[in-house]
Amino acid sequence: MAIVQALCNVFKEDLMDTTANLEANTLKVALFDNTATLNASTTAYATTNEASGTNYTAGGEAMTGMAVTLDGSTAIFDADNVSWANATVTAQAALIYNNSFSNAAIAVLDFGGNKTSTNGTFEIQFPNANASTALIRIT
Repeated sequence: MAIVQALCNVFKEDLMDTTANLEANTLKVALFDNTATLNASTTAYATTNEASGTNYTAGGEAMTGMAVTLDGSTAIFDADNVSWANATVTAQAALIYNNSFSNAAIAVLDFGGNKTSTNGTFEIQFPNANASTALIRIT
């Protein structure tokens, strides 16, 4: 089993047929443990090897503040950080998925190892929204 950070292939296809409306659809972020298999071939959110813990609910959290803009000639996607308050949870990865469109996978985020919160805030901080570092960027 392995976790490989990637934009999911199904998302790339969804971009071409316009089903991946990142600003209008409900996007969610779910946490996964280190036994998960997540990579570019992941097609949809599933509960297999999803993290569990206090104040973490299966399916994860809805994303807010989603915006698609241009930085020069690079299209970028940004969203507010996602967090779970008063959580006791351990995760090695997250899956961003389109809850409005059959839970289609968008991106796998590999934390590079287990990250843990114990009765604290578990937060995923997204990178700055620019052509070099945005969460999703198309040049």
